[in-house]
Amino acid sequence: MLSNKYGLVVGVANKRSISWAIAQAAAAAGARLALTYQSERLEENVRELAAKLEQPLVVPCDVTSDQQIADLAASIDREFGGLDFLVHGAAFAPPAELSSPFVQTSREGFRIALDVSAYSLVALTRAVVPLMERRGGGSVLTLTYLGSQRVFTNYNVMGVAKAALEASVRYLASDLGPRNIRVNAISAGPIKTLAAMGIAGFSNILQIYRDRAPLRRNVELGEVADTAVFLLGAGSRAITGEIVMVDAGFSVSGGI
Repeated sequence: MLSNKYGLVVGVANKRSISWAIAQAAAAAGARLALTYQSERLEENVRELAAKLEQPLVVPCDVTSDQQIADLAASIDREFGGLDFLVHGAAFAPPAELSSPFVQTSREGFRIALDVSAYSLVALTRAVVPLMERRGGGSVLTLTYLGSQRVFTNYNVMGVAKAALEASVRYLASDLGPRNIRVNAISAGPIKTLAAMGIAGFSNILQIYRDRAPLRRNVELGEVADTAVFLLGAGSRAITGEIVMVDAGFSVSGGI
């Protein structure tokens, strides 16, 4: 589905991350990939994972730095000459903002969460638009969660950031549609990633999904990755501006 395509995957942190599952599925579908790492502390881990792919490009990128984003786009331009898709999996909020009541959210914590988790999609997309236009268009995909629409205990400012992210998807889709660039998001059910396990009460959320979702189970990384490959490829060429639910049906049946 992605043969002879070039893609950028941002947000690979470890082997249990959703971004890594998508990277593996995209590579298996024929794409050649660029992966980023946020800091020297994460570089070794990302390079070890990237070694399992075919001729990957591994580039540093702190998504809060416009200069590093520009350098990333330049590296992709030199290596690939263009880009067919971007997977945006960057998200972060200071731990203190997830453990305190939302009303106690600090100004700095709010800024960081919105910058890393939402604005970075805008900044990265803007940087790769010329590369996608060179290939005749492209697909941008980001990752969100139902906490953008409903209150989940201890999700707090991250829910607000995801709401901003989803609004950004719609506005970017409107802007870039005339350039044949599509922008969508996957809203996955809870998955045992390292980041998710840092949310207090996460095990309870998993159980509630199993009890209430129509399929009576949680979703798996591979299921999210398969949906991502579809949204990145030609099969979804008429889909843009959408939040695609991959949650075993939980979102249609109730909340927490």
